[in-house]
Amino acid sequence: MSACFPAQIVAYNKMLGQLQDAGNTTTIAHYLELLETAFLLSGLESTVRLIRSSSPKLILWNNALVSALNRYSFEEAQSDHAWWGRLVENAVGAQLFINNLAIGNEITYWREKGYEVDFCINTGDSRLGIEVKSGALESKSGIEHFKKRYPKSKILIVGTGGLSLEEFFANSGSISKKCM
Repeated sequence: MSACFPAQIVAYNKMLGQLQDAGNTTTIAHYLELLETAFLLSGLESTVRLIRSSSPKLILWNNALVSALNRYSFEEAQSDHAWWGRLVENAVGAQLFINNLAIGNEITYWREKGYEVDFCINTGDSRLGIEVKSGALESKSGIEHFKKRYPKSKILIVGTGGLSLEEFFANSGSISKKCM
């Protein structure tokens, strides 16, 4: 089921409704933890944890899993801009997990009052907000509100209007260290 929702925020109750053997949201959260220990899937938590059971953003650690379990050819995926955007965001998120696993940085997403930043890397007092752009340059209002909320944070745009995807993937191991 998670391969259908890469880089999307999915409520635990929605995940629960997709399962044949319904359990409870605590069971779903435990499954996500098990999948993360197997380096398959992570459920990013929100930076703003006002609600104990905030909906996780699902990041599959390998886009091949997403592609293998969906109906799109490569050309069809590229032409569906919303799907392509999720694939690109998922790939960036997976790379962030891979590179920050050994360092111990916390990776979250930020969403508040309708504004969102795709990823946040948190290390002590430092915070890096990462926004992924895979097509036409859109409004930066999420970034602007994030910066107001966390004025000492740094911002990185990956993709259109920022660091190219090629450069991000080639240097992603050192990028979060440089930006922090």
